[in-house]
Amino acid sequence: MTLPTASPSAADDLVLGLTRVVDLPGLTAATNAPLSASDIEALIREADRFCTEVIAPGWQKADREGAQYANGRVTLPAHYHEVMAAWIEGGWQGLAAPEAHGGQGLPHAVWTAVTELASAADMAFFLAPILTAGAIELLTAHATPDQAARWLPKLVSGAWPGTMNLTEPQAGSDLAAIRTRAEPLGDGRYALHGQKIFITWGEHETTENILHLVLARLPGAPEGSRGISLFAAPRILPDGRRNALRCGGIERKLGIHASPTCVMLFEGAEAELVGEPNRGLNAMFSMMNAARLAVGVQGVGQAARALQLAEAYAAQRSQSGRVIAQHPDVARMLTEMRAVTLAARLMALEAAAALDRHRLLRDEAAAARLALLIPIVKAWCSDRGVDVASLGIQVHGGMGFIEETGAAQVLRDARIAPIYEGTNGIQSIDLVVRKTAKDGGGAMRLLLAEMEAEPRLAGAVARLTEATETVLALQARDPDAAQSVAAAYLEACGWTLGGWMLARAAAAAPDRVPLADFYLARLLPRATARCEEIAAAA
Repeated sequence: MTLPTASPSAADDLVLGLTRVVDLPGLTAATNAPLSASDIEALIREADRFCTEVIAPGWQKADREGAQYANGRVTLPAHYHEVMAAWIEGGWQGLAAPEAHGGQGLPHAVWTAVTELASAADMAFFLAPILTAGAIELLTAHATPDQAARWLPKLVSGAWPGTMNLTEPQAGSDLAAIRTRAEPLGDGRYALHGQKIFITWGEHETTENILHLVLARLPGAPEGSRGISLFAAPRILPDGRRNALRCGGIERKLGIHASPTCVMLFEGAEAELVGEPNRGLNAMFSMMNAARLAVGVQGVGQAARALQLAEAYAAQRSQSGRVIAQHPDVARMLTEMRAVTLAARLMALEAAAALDRHRLLRDEAAAARLALLIPIVKAWCSDRGVDVASLGIQVHGGMGFIEETGAAQVLRDARIAPIYEGTNGIQSIDLVVRKTAKDGGGAMRLLLAEMEAEPRLAGAVARLTEATETVLALQARDPDAAQSVAAAYLEACGWTLGGWMLARAAAAAPDRVPLADFYLARLLPRATARCEEIAAAA
């Protein structure tokens, strides 16, 4: 097999994916705001320019300086103030936000493409806009009209970032253990008392205010997850006073050093209830699909940055009389990085397009497809981000282990994505228990039938179909046994879906055929191995 020797840019692949693989122009044709292929390309090219020229130049400097905490203040790399100001001035935060609140109302698939480009440019910086997008999503669905009028224009413009305050020292994935309490003050106000940890961008000075979304318990609330409510607490109150909340410190971390991961202390902070009492988790879960999709896309972004660095290094580093990109094993590693990155990129766009079909066209089948894809995209794409980043270091050789090349930073930054927004083990269990088994496997069988139509996938799909029936049978008789093979099942789904996406890309663009051939011949068998693992375990 001849290995592909050239790689289109991430922007090239995103344009191809949006316009010809998931067919965003066709999806929007029946809406009030149709997008042409040329519209989409112009948007992606401009986003790529902004990320390359404004966000990316300081990414290593930001990592070296990191976020700093002293005397109750959090300071960020100095150039982040300029980057944030440019982000706000460019109107990028409101790209997919509702027009009623100042946004542009574009499809989520476009925002997903921008998320990849910006995450590749500087993952630590872009975590703030990602969280703000989640806050916009949540408040659009659950805020009162008055709350929406007061908060959403600020969030949509980017002038106020939003945060998510869920985790506590004793309550990680088990949110039912939350202890933060909300005491009524009258006039619809509450006082929050408690401590939250791992709060991304919980405190900083790049914006005038921050809106904290906080899970807490009302007096007399039921125990467990049924007694959790959601509150919104701004750092600065409407009358200009500083609210009774503060950062108690920031974490020292493996990666994303410039992203302040804060301990937040709520010491009677004034807040408003968002949504219904004791329904806070339901409100948080309303934005979970988009949030978990965004984490998967962060994995794609880190894979893309690792590939960019590795290709540049391999093209100029000479050994034994030729550049190392021409050495067969290095060419093999680069091709695997290209194929996996493109598969993950297209898989994320497929999920985003399903989200748009559901929202724009009220397509319930798209909602079922989205539910299946989200845990796969979150887990498979974030794990592949780590794998590709590790391969990128290997391509660099010893220089990859040296910080100045940037390859090590990509691996350090990528490693968080399989952990936060629900660990990848939780995603696997979610796929098996809540998504595949929920309807007796109906939605998964429809997806399998669609993939089986691609002749070169028939064998892999047949084995995945057998694994699906095995997992369903295990879930029915021994749920613990089903959970023990859930990770293998999600991996099998991911590798098979990746092959399907590359086959579709090859059908849309003949220059992607060599990459699809490589994936189907040399990477798709990994799905079969995971299916055999499931059969042996069962």
